[in-house]
Amino acid sequence: MISTSAVAQRLNKLEARGLVVREANSDDGRGTLVALTNAGKELIERALPDHVATEHAILEPLTAEERAVLAQLLSKLGRAIGVY
Repeated sequence: MISTSAVAQRLNKLEARGLVVREANSDDGRGTLVALTNAGKELIERALPDHVATEHAILEPLTAEERAVLAQLLSKLGRAIGVY
């Protein structure tokens, strides 16, 4: 699980790099909305193809059935630690 302060620190770094912007949530004064800047979107567009290629390379040796089992196990672990 990620602490609130860890999220804030990460957002501070992303904001300093010009990758995200924060705005007050007009529907809930306690919250903050975070959005990608154009630079953030461009970075994702550049990084995504390599990420997807790596994911395919890692999963390629697995059969469709093994991939389905892996997905189920990862979901179960995610729920157990509160990610999902």
